[in-house]
Amino acid sequence: MPKAVGVTFRPGGKIYYFDPQDLALVPGDEVIVPGPRGVEYGRVVTAIKEINLSESDEPLRKVLRRATTLDREQLKENAYKEEEAYRVCRRLIQKHGLPMKLVGIDYVFDGSCVVFYFTAEGRVDFRELVKDLASKLKMRIDLRQVGVRDEAKMVGGLGPCGRDLCCSLFLSDFEPVSIKMAKEQDLPLNPSKISGICGRLMCCLKYEFEVYEKFNEIAPPLGEEFEIDGDKWKVVGYDVPKESVILELESGKRIEKPIEEILRRYGHKARKARKRK
Repeated sequence: MPKAVGVTFRPGGKIYYFDPQDLALVPGDEVIVPGPRGVEYGRVVTAIKEINLSESDEPLRKVLRRATTLDREQLKENAYKEEEAYRVCRRLIQKHGLPMKLVGIDYVFDGSCVVFYFTAEGRVDFRELVKDLASKLKMRIDLRQVGVRDEAKMVGGLGPCGRDLCCSLFLSDFEPVSIKMAKEQDLPLNPSKISGICGRLMCCLKYEFEVYEKFNEIAPPLGEEFEIDGDKWKVVGYDVPKESVILELESGKRIEKPIEEILRRYGHKARKARKRK
C-alpha cells in the first residue's frame, strides 16, 4: 500500500491524502499541494501512513513542497483579497436583488479561482452575478449553494456546551444524526435542547450513542428488584459513563453497583432491554 499524509485547507475541513515523496512531514507542517481547484496552501493533520486508495476520494497526488516564507506572505495577501472579494460579492447580490445569503469564500492560493458559498431557500439564477464578479475580480468564479450545517461550519460560533462548534473545529464530514440517538441517551426531546445553532440535531449526539446503546441492551429495567445480603434493592437509575447501576432500599439508602457485577450475580435476569420512564 502507498504511503500518504493527510492535509486540510481549513480548520475542520475535509482531509485530502497526498504522496509525501521524500519529505519527513509531521502534523502541523505547512505544505503546498495540488488542490481540487488549483495549487493550495495546506496544513498536515496526520502522520505519514499506509492507506488504501479507496480511503481517498481523489487520486493520490504528490506534495509539491514545504511552504516557504514567500508562500506565507502570499497567504496573507490572499486574505486581504478575499475580504475585498467578499465585499464586492455582497454589493452585487444586493444590486441584483437575489434571494441568497453569502456565508463563506475560498480564495485559491494560486489566484486561479475564487469560490463563493451561499444559502438560499430555493434555486437562484445567479448567471448575471457570475458575469459581474468575473468582470470585477478578473478571475474564474465558482458559486456553490450549501445547507445550514455547512453555513454553521463556515461561520463558526459557540455551542450549548460553551465550546467552539465541533463542525468548525474538527469535524471534516457530517454524519447522520437521528432522534433515536437522543432517546437512547434519555435526553429531553425538546428541539431547543438537542438542536445546534444550525437548527439541526447536534452532531455530538452521535459521540456516545454506541456506548449507551450497548449499555441499554444489558442493563436491568428501572424498578427491577435484586436481593443483596438479604435486602431488596430496586433499580432507580444508571451511570452509563461509569457502567454502573444505582440501587435503592425502601429506606432511601442508595448504592452503586458495576453492571458487570449485576450480570455476574444474576445472569439472564438482568439481560433485558430496560423500560423507559
